[in-house]
Amino acid sequence: MDVEQQQGTWTQLRLFEEGMGSVRPGVSGEGGTGTAACEEWQASTASNRERALTANLMERVCERENLNRAYKRVKANKGAPGIDGMTVGELYGWLVEHKEELVKSLLGGSYEPEPVLGKEIDKPSGGKRRLGIPTVVDRLVQQAILQVLEGIVDPTFSESSYGFRRGRNAHQAVKQAAEYVAEGRNIVVDVDLAKFFDRVNHDMLMARVARHVSDKRLLQIIRRFLEAGMMWDGICVERYEGTPQGGPLSPLLANVLLDDLDKELERRGHRFCRYADDCNIYVRTQKAGDRVLRSVTRFLEEELRLRVNQEKSAAAPVQERQFLGYRILRDGRLVIAPRSLERAKRRIRQITRRNRGISLEQMIGELNSYLTGWVTYFRYAACKTHLQRLDEWIRRKLRCVRLKQRKRAKSIADFLQSLGVPECSAWILALSGKGWWRKAGAPQANQAMSIAWFKAQSLVSLFDRYAELQP
Repeated sequence: MDVEQQQGTWTQLRLFEEGMGSVRPGVSGEGGTGTAACEEWQASTASNRERALTANLMERVCERENLNRAYKRVKANKGAPGIDGMTVGELYGWLVEHKEELVKSLLGGSYEPEPVLGKEIDKPSGGKRRLGIPTVVDRLVQQAILQVLEGIVDPTFSESSYGFRRGRNAHQAVKQAAEYVAEGRNIVVDVDLAKFFDRVNHDMLMARVARHVSDKRLLQIIRRFLEAGMMWDGICVERYEGTPQGGPLSPLLANVLLDDLDKELERRGHRFCRYADDCNIYVRTQKAGDRVLRSVTRFLEEELRLRVNQEKSAAAPVQERQFLGYRILRDGRLVIAPRSLERAKRRIRQITRRNRGISLEQMIGELNSYLTGWVTYFRYAACKTHLQRLDEWIRRKLRCVRLKQRKRAKSIADFLQSLGVPECSAWILALSGKGWWRKAGAPQANQAMSIAWFKAQSLVSLFDRYAELQP
Protein backbone atom coordinates (compact mmCIF):
# COMPACT_ATOMS: atom_id res chain seq x y z
CA MET A 1 0.00 0.00 0.00
CA ASP A 2 1.47 3.37 -1.02
CA VAL A 3 1.56 6.55 1.08
CA GLU A 4 -1.55 8.01 -0.53
CA GLN A 5 -3.64 4.92 0.16
CA GLN A 6 -2.57 5.12 3.78
CA GLN A 7 -3.65 8.75 3.94
CA GLY A 8 -7.09 8.23 2.44
CA THR A 9 -8.97 9.83 -0.41
CA TRP A 10 -7.90 12.86 -2.39
CA THR A 11 -10.11 15.26 -0.43
CA GLN A 12 -8.43 14.13 2.73
CA LEU A 13 -4.87 14.56 1.51
CA ARG A 14 -4.61 18.33 1.74
CA LEU A 15 -0.98 18.37 0.72
CA PHE A 16 -0.85 22.13 0.74
CA GLU A 17 -2.01 23.85 3.91
CA GLU A 18 -4.36 26.75 4.45
CA GLY A 19 -3.02 30.26 4.59
CA MET A 20 -1.44 30.20 1.12
CA GLY A 21 -4.07 32.43 -0.46
CA SER A 22 -7.76 33.05 -0.73
CA VAL A 23 -10.23 30.50 -1.99
CA ARG A 24 -13.22 31.13 -4.22
CA PRO A 25 -16.39 31.29 -2.11
CA GLY A 26 -19.05 28.74 -2.65
CA VAL A 27 -16.60 26.29 -4.24
CA SER A 28 -14.23 25.10 -1.54
CA GLY A 29 -16.60 25.73 1.33
CA GLU A 30 -14.45 28.51 2.85
CA GLY A 31 -15.09 32.22 2.96
CA GLY A 32 -18.87 31.80 2.72
CA THR A 33 -21.14 29.21 1.19
CA GLY A 34 -24.39 29.01 -0.66
CA THR A 35 -26.04 31.00 -3.40
CA ALA A 36 -25.33 34.45 -1.94
CA ALA A 37 -21.59 33.86 -1.78
CA CYS A 38 -21.52 32.45 -5.32
CA GLU A 39 -23.50 35.41 -6.65
CA GLU A 40 -21.14 37.79 -4.92
CA TRP A 41 -18.16 36.05 -6.50
CA GLN A 42 -19.79 36.05 -9.96
CA ALA A 43 -20.66 39.73 -9.66
CA SER A 44 -17.02 40.56 -9.08
CA THR A 45 -15.68 38.31 -11.87
CA ALA A 46 -15.39 41.11 -14.43
CA SER A 47 -13.49 43.41 -12.11
CA ASN A 48 -11.32 40.55 -10.90
CA ARG A 49 -10.36 39.77 -14.49
CA GLU A 50 -9.27 43.36 -14.96
CA ARG A 51 -7.32 43.30 -11.72
CA ALA A 52 -5.64 40.07 -12.82
CA LEU A 53 -3.33 42.12 -15.03
CA THR A 54 -1.80 43.76 -12.00
CA ALA A 55 -2.59 41.32 -9.19
CA ASN A 56 -0.03 39.04 -7.63
CA LEU A 57 -0.63 36.05 -9.84
CA MET A 58 2.09 33.92 -8.24
CA GLU A 59 0.13 34.07 -5.01
CA ARG A 60 -2.85 32.69 -6.90
CA VAL A 61 -0.65 29.98 -8.42
CA CYS A 62 0.50 28.97 -4.93
CA GLU A 63 -2.94 28.90 -3.35
CA ARG A 64 -3.62 25.70 -1.47
CA GLU A 65 -6.63 24.71 -3.57
CA ASN A 66 -4.88 25.48 -6.84
CA LEU A 67 -1.82 23.40 -5.97
CA ASN A 68 -3.92 20.50 -4.72
CA ARG A 69 -5.96 20.60 -7.93
CA ALA A 70 -2.75 20.65 -9.97
CA TYR A 71 -1.43 17.62 -8.11
CA LYS A 72 -4.67 15.74 -8.74
CA ARG A 73 -4.48 16.50 -12.46
CA VAL A 74 -0.81 15.45 -12.79
CA LYS A 75 -1.58 12.24 -10.93
CA ALA A 76 -4.55 11.49 -13.20
CA ASN A 77 -2.56 12.22 -16.38
CA LYS A 78 0.22 9.82 -15.30
CA GLY A 79 2.96 10.05 -17.92
CA ALA A 80 6.61 9.03 -18.07
CA PRO A 81 9.29 10.28 -15.66
CA GLY A 82 11.54 13.20 -16.58
CA ILE A 83 15.33 13.35 -16.35
CA ASP A 84 15.32 12.79 -12.57
CA GLY A 85 13.51 9.46 -12.89
CA MET A 86 10.79 10.43 -10.40
CA THR A 87 7.47 8.77 -11.22
CA VAL A 88 4.02 10.23 -10.66
CA GLY A 89 3.51 7.73 -7.85
CA GLU A 90 6.59 9.10 -6.05
CA LEU A 91 5.47 12.73 -6.29
CA TYR A 92 3.32 12.61 -3.15
CA GLY A 93 6.19 11.49 -0.94
CA TRP A 94 8.45 14.19 -2.39
CA LEU A 95 5.84 16.89 -1.74
CA VAL A 96 5.36 15.80 1.86
CA GLU A 97 9.02 16.65 2.48
CA HIS A 98 9.52 19.59 0.12
CA LYS A 99 6.18 21.40 -0.30
CA GLU A 100 7.15 24.39 1.83
CA GLU A 101 10.45 24.75 0.00
CA LEU A 102 8.64 24.52 -3.34
CA VAL A 103 6.11 27.23 -2.49
CA LYS A 104 8.83 29.51 -1.08
CA SER A 105 10.93 29.21 -4.26
CA LEU A 106 7.91 29.97 -6.45
CA LEU A 107 6.87 33.03 -4.47
CA GLY A 108 10.46 34.24 -4.15
CA GLY A 109 11.20 33.84 -7.88
CA SER A 110 14.07 31.40 -7.34
CA TYR A 111 12.43 28.29 -8.81
CA GLU A 112 14.54 26.74 -11.57
CA PRO A 113 12.96 24.11 -13.84
CA GLU A 114 14.94 21.03 -14.79
CA PRO A 115 15.79 20.29 -18.45
CA VAL A 116 13.14 18.29 -20.28
CA LEU A 117 13.75 14.75 -21.46
CA GLY A 118 13.87 14.71 -25.27
CA LYS A 119 12.00 11.93 -27.01
CA GLU A 120 10.83 11.31 -30.57
CA ILE A 121 7.65 9.46 -31.54
CA ASP A 122 6.29 8.50 -34.93
CA LYS A 123 3.74 10.87 -36.47
CA PRO A 124 0.63 9.29 -38.02
CA SER A 125 1.35 11.13 -41.28
CA GLY A 126 4.99 10.03 -41.29
CA GLY A 127 8.15 11.54 -39.88
CA LYS A 128 8.94 12.16 -36.23
CA ARG A 129 7.36 14.36 -33.57
CA ARG A 130 9.68 15.73 -30.92
CA LEU A 131 8.49 15.64 -27.32
CA GLY A 132 9.99 17.28 -24.26
CA ILE A 133 9.00 15.49 -21.04
CA PRO A 134 9.35 17.67 -17.91
CA THR A 135 9.96 16.21 -14.47
CA VAL A 136 6.80 15.48 -12.47
CA VAL A 137 7.56 18.43 -10.15
CA ASP A 138 7.85 20.76 -13.15
CA ARG A 139 4.61 19.31 -14.53
CA LEU A 140 2.93 20.12 -11.21
CA VAL A 141 4.16 23.72 -11.35
CA GLN A 142 3.17 24.10 -15.01
CA GLN A 143 -0.29 22.72 -14.27
CA ALA A 144 -0.73 25.15 -11.38
CA ILE A 145 0.25 28.05 -13.66
CA LEU A 146 -2.02 26.77 -16.43
CA GLN A 147 -5.05 26.72 -14.10
CA VAL A 148 -4.55 30.38 -13.27
CA LEU A 149 -3.61 31.62 -16.75
CA GLU A 150 -6.37 29.71 -18.51
CA GLY A 151 -9.11 31.67 -16.77
CA ILE A 152 -7.42 34.94 -17.74
CA VAL A 153 -6.48 34.38 -21.38
CA ASP A 154 -9.02 31.85 -22.67
CA PRO A 155 -11.97 34.31 -22.63
CA THR A 156 -9.96 36.55 -24.97
CA PHE A 157 -9.47 33.84 -27.62
CA SER A 158 -11.35 33.69 -30.91
CA GLU A 159 -14.60 31.74 -31.25
CA SER A 160 -12.97 30.06 -34.27
CA SER A 161 -10.21 28.52 -32.12
CA TYR A 162 -11.03 24.97 -30.96
CA GLY A 163 -7.82 23.24 -29.93
CA PHE A 164 -6.78 22.68 -26.31
CA ARG A 165 -9.62 24.72 -24.89
CA ARG A 166 -12.05 23.76 -22.18
CA GLY A 167 -15.47 22.92 -23.61
CA ARG A 168 -14.18 22.79 -27.21
CA ASN A 169 -13.09 19.87 -29.35
CA ALA A 170 -12.19 18.66 -32.83
CA HIS A 171 -15.77 17.66 -33.67
CA GLN A 172 -16.98 21.22 -33.15
CA ALA A 173 -14.26 22.48 -35.46
CA VAL A 174 -15.08 19.98 -38.20
CA LYS A 175 -18.83 20.64 -38.01
CA GLN A 176 -18.29 24.40 -38.17
CA ALA A 177 -16.03 23.94 -41.21
CA ALA A 178 -18.73 21.81 -42.86
CA GLU A 179 -21.23 24.63 -42.33
CA TYR A 180 -18.93 27.10 -44.08
CA VAL A 181 -18.63 24.72 -47.03
CA ALA A 182 -22.40 24.16 -47.16
CA GLU A 183 -22.77 27.96 -47.48
CA GLY A 184 -20.81 27.85 -50.74
CA ARG A 185 -17.25 28.34 -49.55
CA ASN A 186 -15.87 25.40 -51.49
CA ILE A 187 -12.22 26.48 -51.59
CA VAL A 188 -10.11 25.84 -48.49
CA VAL A 189 -6.84 27.60 -47.70
CA ASP A 190 -4.99 24.90 -45.77
CA VAL A 191 -2.01 26.43 -43.95
CA ASP A 192 0.60 24.02 -42.61
CA LEU A 193 3.13 25.36 -40.11
CA ALA A 194 6.48 23.60 -40.33
CA LYS A 195 7.50 22.14 -36.93
CA PHE A 196 5.43 24.78 -35.16
CA PHE A 197 6.07 23.69 -31.56
CA ASP A 198 9.81 23.49 -32.22
CA ARG A 199 10.10 26.95 -33.81
CA VAL A 200 8.11 29.29 -31.60
CA ASN A 201 10.11 32.48 -31.05
CA HIS A 202 10.47 33.01 -27.29
CA ASP A 203 10.54 36.81 -27.44
CA MET A 204 7.43 36.93 -29.64
CA LEU A 205 5.62 34.55 -27.33
CA MET A 206 6.58 36.28 -24.09
CA ALA A 207 5.54 39.67 -25.49
CA ARG A 208 2.05 38.26 -26.00
CA VAL A 209 1.93 36.57 -22.59
CA ALA A 210 2.88 39.92 -21.06
CA ARG A 211 -0.29 41.45 -22.54
CA HIS A 212 -2.23 39.41 -19.98
CA VAL A 213 0.27 39.02 -17.14
CA SER A 214 2.03 41.78 -15.23
CA ASP A 215 3.48 39.66 -12.42
CA LYS A 216 7.18 39.63 -13.29
CA ARG A 217 7.78 36.50 -11.22
CA LEU A 218 5.28 34.58 -13.31
CA LEU A 219 6.68 35.92 -16.57
CA GLN A 220 10.16 34.96 -15.40
CA ILE A 221 9.25 31.37 -14.56
CA ILE A 222 7.38 30.90 -17.86
CA ARG A 223 10.49 32.05 -19.74
CA ARG A 224 12.61 29.67 -17.65
CA PHE A 225 10.37 26.81 -18.69
CA LEU A 226 10.76 27.84 -22.32
CA GLU A 227 14.53 28.09 -22.06
CA ALA A 228 15.10 24.94 -19.98
CA GLY A 229 17.48 22.65 -21.83
CA MET A 230 16.57 19.38 -23.49
CA MET A 231 18.35 16.15 -22.58
CA TRP A 232 19.23 13.97 -25.59
CA ASP A 233 21.25 10.79 -25.03
CA GLY A 234 22.68 12.13 -21.80
CA ILE A 235 23.67 15.49 -23.32
CA CYS A 236 21.83 18.68 -22.34
CA VAL A 237 21.11 20.86 -25.37
CA GLU A 238 20.25 24.53 -24.86
CA ARG A 239 16.98 25.77 -26.35
CA TYR A 240 16.56 29.19 -27.91
CA GLU A 241 13.19 28.61 -29.57
CA GLY A 242 10.20 26.33 -29.38
CA THR A 243 7.79 25.14 -26.71
CA PRO A 244 8.14 21.33 -26.88
CA GLN A 245 5.03 19.21 -26.62
CA GLY A 246 4.87 17.23 -23.42
CA GLY A 247 4.27 19.86 -20.76
CA PRO A 248 0.84 21.14 -19.60
CA LEU A 249 1.65 24.75 -20.52
CA SER A 250 2.69 24.26 -24.16
CA PRO A 251 -0.82 24.07 -25.71
CA LEU A 252 -1.98 27.24 -23.95
CA LEU A 253 1.16 29.12 -24.95
CA ALA A 254 0.66 27.99 -28.56
CA ASN A 255 -2.87 29.41 -28.49
CA VAL A 256 -1.59 32.69 -27.02
CA LEU A 257 0.79 33.15 -29.94
CA LEU A 258 -1.59 32.00 -32.68
CA ASP A 259 -4.38 34.18 -31.32
CA ASP A 260 -2.73 36.99 -33.28
CA LEU A 261 -3.43 35.01 -36.45
CA ASP A 262 -7.06 34.50 -35.39
CA LYS A 263 -7.54 38.20 -34.73
CA GLU A 264 -6.00 39.12 -38.08
CA LEU A 265 -8.30 36.70 -39.93
CA GLU A 266 -11.30 38.08 -38.05
CA ARG A 267 -10.26 41.63 -38.91
CA ARG A 268 -10.23 40.64 -42.58
CA GLY A 269 -13.69 39.06 -42.28
CA HIS A 270 -12.62 35.48 -43.10
CA ARG A 271 -14.44 32.28 -42.15
CA PHE A 272 -11.96 29.89 -40.60
CA CYS A 273 -11.41 27.10 -38.09
CA ARG A 274 -8.18 26.61 -36.17
CA TYR A 275 -7.29 23.59 -34.07
CA ALA A 276 -3.84 24.15 -32.49
CA ASP A 277 -1.51 24.79 -35.44
CA ASP A 278 -3.97 23.33 -37.98
CA CYS A 279 -5.75 26.29 -39.60
CA ASN A 280 -8.24 26.12 -42.50
CA ILE A 281 -9.74 29.24 -44.12
CA TYR A 282 -12.83 28.90 -46.35
CA VAL A 283 -13.42 31.14 -49.38
CA ARG A 284 -15.65 31.05 -52.47
CA THR A 285 -13.19 31.18 -55.37
CA GLN A 286 -9.78 29.82 -56.31
CA LYS A 287 -8.52 33.33 -57.01
CA ALA A 288 -9.50 34.43 -53.50
CA GLY A 289 -7.89 31.30 -52.06
CA ASP A 290 -4.55 31.97 -53.79
CA ARG A 291 -4.59 35.57 -52.59
CA VAL A 292 -5.40 34.60 -48.99
CA LEU A 293 -2.70 31.93 -48.92
CA ARG A 294 -0.06 34.45 -50.00
CA SER A 295 -1.15 37.11 -47.52
CA VAL A 296 -1.55 34.73 -44.56
CA THR A 297 1.86 33.19 -45.30
CA ARG A 298 3.39 36.65 -45.29
CA PHE A 299 1.69 37.51 -41.98
CA LEU A 300 2.85 34.32 -40.26
CA GLU A 301 6.44 34.58 -41.42
CA GLU A 302 6.88 38.33 -40.95
CA GLU A 303 4.70 39.10 -37.95
CA LEU A 304 4.97 35.88 -35.94
CA ARG A 305 8.30 34.58 -37.28
CA LEU A 306 6.83 31.18 -38.04
CA ARG A 307 7.63 29.11 -41.10
CA VAL A 308 4.90 27.92 -43.48
CA ASN A 309 5.46 24.57 -45.16
CA GLN A 310 4.95 25.53 -48.80
CA GLU A 311 4.78 21.92 -49.97
CA LYS A 312 1.95 20.96 -47.63
CA SER A 313 0.02 24.24 -47.71
CA ALA A 314 -2.43 24.89 -50.53
CA ALA A 315 -5.59 26.65 -51.69
CA ALA A 316 -7.70 23.88 -53.19
CA PRO A 317 -11.26 22.49 -53.48
CA VAL A 318 -12.36 21.22 -50.07
CA GLN A 319 -12.86 17.64 -51.25
CA GLU A 320 -9.14 17.45 -52.12
CA ARG A 321 -7.97 18.25 -48.58
CA GLN A 322 -8.60 16.86 -45.12
CA PHE A 323 -9.24 18.52 -41.78
CA LEU A 324 -8.65 16.70 -38.51
CA GLY A 325 -8.97 13.30 -40.19
CA TYR A 326 -12.22 14.16 -42.02
CA ARG A 327 -12.82 15.10 -45.63
CA ILE A 328 -15.56 17.65 -46.39
CA LEU A 329 -17.55 17.27 -49.61
CA ARG A 330 -18.88 20.24 -51.60
CA ASP A 331 -22.34 19.89 -50.09
CA GLY A 332 -20.94 19.97 -46.54
CA ARG A 333 -21.20 16.24 -45.86
CA LEU A 334 -18.39 14.64 -43.89
CA VAL A 335 -16.52 11.49 -44.89
CA ILE A 336 -13.43 9.75 -43.56
CA ALA A 337 -10.26 10.98 -45.25
CA PRO A 338 -8.39 8.25 -47.18
CA ARG A 339 -5.28 8.80 -45.06
CA SER A 340 -7.32 8.20 -41.92
CA LEU A 341 -8.60 4.91 -43.31
CA GLU A 342 -5.11 3.81 -44.28
CA ARG A 343 -3.79 4.82 -40.86
CA ALA A 344 -6.48 2.69 -39.21
CA LYS A 345 -5.60 -0.28 -41.41
CA ARG A 346 -1.95 0.11 -40.53
CA ARG A 347 -2.76 0.01 -36.82
CA ILE A 348 -5.06 -3.00 -37.26
CA ARG A 349 -2.29 -4.84 -39.12
CA GLN A 350 0.05 -4.21 -36.19
CA ILE A 351 -2.45 -5.58 -33.70
CA THR A 352 -3.33 -8.68 -35.77
CA ARG A 353 0.20 -9.77 -36.70
CA ARG A 354 0.18 -13.56 -36.71
CA ASN A 355 3.60 -13.87 -35.07
CA ARG A 356 2.82 -11.86 -31.94
CA GLY A 357 2.48 -14.93 -29.74
CA ILE A 358 -0.67 -13.78 -27.91
CA SER A 359 -4.07 -15.41 -27.66
CA LEU A 360 -6.95 -14.50 -29.92
CA GLU A 361 -8.81 -13.21 -26.87
CA GLN A 362 -5.99 -10.78 -26.05
CA MET A 363 -5.84 -9.66 -29.66
CA ILE A 364 -9.57 -8.99 -29.76
CA GLY A 365 -9.30 -7.01 -26.52
CA GLU A 366 -6.65 -4.72 -28.06
CA LEU A 367 -8.69 -4.39 -31.23
CA ASN A 368 -11.83 -3.47 -29.32
CA SER A 369 -10.03 -0.73 -27.42
CA TYR A 370 -8.71 0.82 -30.64
CA LEU A 371 -11.80 0.31 -32.81
CA THR A 372 -14.21 1.75 -30.24
CA GLY A 373 -12.25 4.98 -29.97
CA TRP A 374 -11.71 5.21 -33.72
CA VAL A 375 -15.34 4.77 -34.77
CA THR A 376 -16.49 7.11 -31.98
CA TYR A 377 -14.27 9.85 -33.38
CA PHE A 378 -15.59 9.33 -36.92
CA ARG A 379 -19.24 9.01 -35.94
CA TYR A 380 -20.15 12.17 -37.87
CA ALA A 381 -18.86 10.81 -41.19
CA ALA A 382 -21.00 9.14 -43.85
CA CYS A 383 -19.09 5.87 -43.90
CA LYS A 384 -21.38 2.80 -43.65
CA THR A 385 -19.86 1.08 -46.70
CA HIS A 386 -16.30 1.69 -45.49
CA LEU A 387 -17.15 0.27 -42.08
CA GLN A 388 -18.78 -2.85 -43.53
CA ARG A 389 -15.68 -3.53 -45.61
CA LEU A 390 -13.39 -2.91 -42.64
CA ASP A 391 -15.42 -5.31 -40.51
CA GLU A 392 -15.12 -8.02 -43.18
CA TRP A 393 -11.38 -7.40 -43.53
CA ILE A 394 -10.81 -7.54 -39.77
CA ARG A 395 -12.74 -10.80 -39.41
CA ARG A 396 -10.71 -12.39 -42.19
CA LYS A 397 -7.46 -11.32 -40.54
CA LEU A 398 -8.61 -12.86 -37.27
CA ARG A 399 -9.55 -16.07 -39.07
CA CYS A 400 -5.96 -16.13 -40.34
CA VAL A 401 -4.70 -15.84 -36.80
CA ARG A 402 -6.94 -18.60 -35.47
CA LEU A 403 -6.11 -21.03 -38.28
CA LYS A 404 -2.38 -20.45 -37.94
CA GLN A 405 -2.61 -20.94 -34.18
CA ARG A 406 -4.02 -24.44 -34.82
CA LYS A 407 -0.86 -25.16 -36.92
CA ARG A 408 -1.32 -28.86 -37.80
CA ALA A 409 -3.85 -30.16 -40.31
CA LYS A 410 -5.59 -32.43 -37.79
CA SER A 411 -5.93 -29.59 -35.28
CA ILE A 412 -7.41 -27.34 -37.98
CA ALA A 413 -9.83 -30.06 -39.13
CA ASP A 414 -10.92 -30.78 -35.55
CA PHE A 415 -11.42 -27.07 -34.87
CA LEU A 416 -13.56 -26.59 -37.98
CA GLN A 417 -15.65 -29.66 -37.23
CA SER A 418 -16.24 -28.46 -33.68
CA LEU A 419 -17.84 -25.36 -35.19
CA GLY A 420 -20.18 -27.26 -37.48
CA VAL A 421 -18.16 -27.77 -40.68
CA PRO A 422 -18.71 -31.25 -42.22
CA GLU A 423 -15.72 -33.57 -41.78
CA CYS A 424 -14.94 -33.85 -45.49
CA SER A 425 -15.02 -30.08 -46.04
CA ALA A 426 -12.95 -29.48 -42.92
CA TRP A 427 -10.21 -31.85 -44.10
CA ILE A 428 -10.20 -30.32 -47.59
CA LEU A 429 -9.32 -26.93 -46.10
CA ALA A 430 -6.93 -28.36 -43.49
CA LEU A 431 -4.91 -30.20 -46.17
CA SER A 432 -5.00 -27.33 -48.63
CA GLY A 433 -1.64 -25.94 -49.76
CA LYS A 434 -3.03 -22.43 -49.94
CA GLY A 435 -1.58 -19.62 -47.81
CA TRP A 436 -3.22 -18.56 -44.55
CA TRP A 437 -4.95 -15.53 -46.11
CA ARG A 438 -6.60 -17.65 -48.82
CA LYS A 439 -7.57 -20.29 -46.29
CA ALA A 440 -9.18 -17.58 -44.13
CA GLY A 441 -11.35 -16.56 -47.10
CA ALA A 442 -12.57 -20.10 -47.82
CA PRO A 443 -16.26 -20.98 -47.26
CA GLN A 444 -15.31 -23.46 -44.51
CA ALA A 445 -13.54 -20.75 -42.50
CA ASN A 446 -16.46 -18.36 -42.96
CA GLN A 447 -18.94 -21.01 -41.91
CA ALA A 448 -16.97 -21.92 -38.79
CA MET A 449 -15.94 -18.42 -37.73
CA SER A 450 -19.10 -16.60 -38.70
CA ILE A 451 -20.26 -13.15 -37.68
CA ALA A 452 -22.21 -14.74 -34.82
CA TRP A 453 -19.05 -16.56 -33.68
CA PHE A 454 -17.10 -13.29 -33.55
CA LYS A 455 -19.93 -11.67 -31.60
CA ALA A 456 -19.61 -14.50 -29.12
CA GLN A 457 -15.89 -13.64 -28.85
CA SER A 458 -16.95 -10.04 -28.00
CA LEU A 459 -15.38 -8.51 -31.14
CA VAL A 460 -16.61 -4.94 -31.69
CA SER A 461 -18.42 -4.42 -35.00
CA LEU A 462 -17.57 -1.01 -36.46
CA PHE A 463 -20.83 -0.94 -38.41
CA ASP A 464 -22.98 -1.80 -35.38
CA ARG A 465 -21.14 0.61 -33.10
CA TYR A 466 -21.50 3.38 -35.68
CA ALA A 467 -25.25 2.75 -35.92
CA GLU A 468 -25.55 2.98 -32.12
CA LEU A 469 -23.81 6.37 -32.12
CA GLN A 470 -26.16 7.95 -34.63
CA PRO A 471 -28.76 10.35 -33.18
